[in-house]
Amino acid sequence: MLRNAFEPWHLLLIVAVLVLLFGSQKLPDMARGLGRSMRILKSEAKALKDDAPAEAPRQKSTGAH
Repeated sequence: MLRNAFEPWHLLLIVAVLVLLFGSQKLPDMARGLGRSMRILKSEAKALKDDAPAEAPRQKSTGAH
């Protein structure tokens, strides 16, 4: 039923509606803001991944105290 959901003319129609709603002046600013947000999100996710402590392997006890 949803096979081939987006064809090229669907995308053209979506772009046309966006231009009519927001105007051609606002679209580049919105795209720039979205790109910045995505870069920030990506860098924060990478920082969280790098900050997560790696689980150190446990050493076996030799029995001597």
